[in-house]
Amino acid sequence: MNGRAHQLKVREVISETADAVSLIFDIPTDLTRRFAYAPGQYLTLRVPSERTGSVARCYSLSSSPYCDDRPTVTVKRTPGGYGSNWLCDNVSAGDILTVLEPAGTFVPRAWDRDLLLCAAGSGITPVISILTSALAIGRGDIALFYANRDRESIIFANRLQQLARGYPRRLTVTHWLESERGLPSARVFALWARPYRRHDVYVCGPAGFASSVAQGLGQLRIPGRAIRQENYRSLTGNPFERHTPVASEPTQVVTTAGGTVAPADVATVRVDIDGETHTLPWPRSEKLLDVLLSHDIDAPYVCRESACATCVCSVKQGRTRMLMNESLIEQELARGLTLACQTLPESDDLHIAFDQ
Repeated sequence: MNGRAHQLKVREVISETADAVSLIFDIPTDLTRRFAYAPGQYLTLRVPSERTGSVARCYSLSSSPYCDDRPTVTVKRTPGGYGSNWLCDNVSAGDILTVLEPAGTFVPRAWDRDLLLCAAGSGITPVISILTSALAIGRGDIALFYANRDRESIIFANRLQQLARGYPRRLTVTHWLESERGLPSARVFALWARPYRRHDVYVCGPAGFASSVAQGLGQLRIPGRAIRQENYRSLTGNPFERHTPVASEPTQVVTTAGGTVAPADVATVRVDIDGETHTLPWPRSEKLLDVLLSHDIDAPYVCRESACATCVCSVKQGRTRMLMNESLIEQELARGLTLACQTLPESDDLHIAFDQ
């Protein structure tokens, strides 16, 4: 099992709609630092399964670290979705769930900027965390476009109404109901969003909704650097199962001019993680995460597919390259951030830091 998994007690279960519940967790004092989170991040929950032992599912934090005492995730029932249905049907106050530490990069870069937040269905979950936090600690204006099937499907309807009343000069909330107006088209969204085209944009929702929003933003010529989109992907692996590293190929050696033998195709990396520094050999064909796990170093990870950004780290010295990247944006790459699950070495000596 990933060493970042912890047993947490569910303090309270709140019914948000007929198809959505919020799970509020108690965090033991010794785990307070481990479960410090940023608005827009998520938790990965272990869901028991009779067929496979367990499945892992990621759910966004709907609470705000600046306004709420305890972290909360909100789960919306998905037709045919095993994890969401099990959680909605079986979890009660006092139950213990196995949970990974907070992860994700769908987090505002600056809290004083104006924000355009676009959500559909359960996509409101990370968005309301961002919205609530921005109102509490920021100074910018916020516009929310929230699409749902019908009025009964609106998650956090009362909470959004209270926030709009409490911040009438800073917050604008627009509900778009498919039952009344059909699906929002790119053209309609662009017309609505025109007054907010200089805002930073955050989008979370199903693929069709996200596509319409992206096309509408394109019509307004909003630059890509101003847009962040949260993508939900199913995990193909289970981070709650013990990782067994793939056996490495035998290290090749070469004979130098002086007759000595030196390893070939192996770099050296110094890794800062959890307040400790480790110096390790890094075979050029092995991803950094695999190297760390093979040395029993408790590196954070979830999907191993570049989608979740749980394993993000910083290249302090040397050059690396990623095989895939579905979560880091250009500005983050320019700052030297990389994903351990996809990173290979290109320099001989490297310095990587997980402690940001």
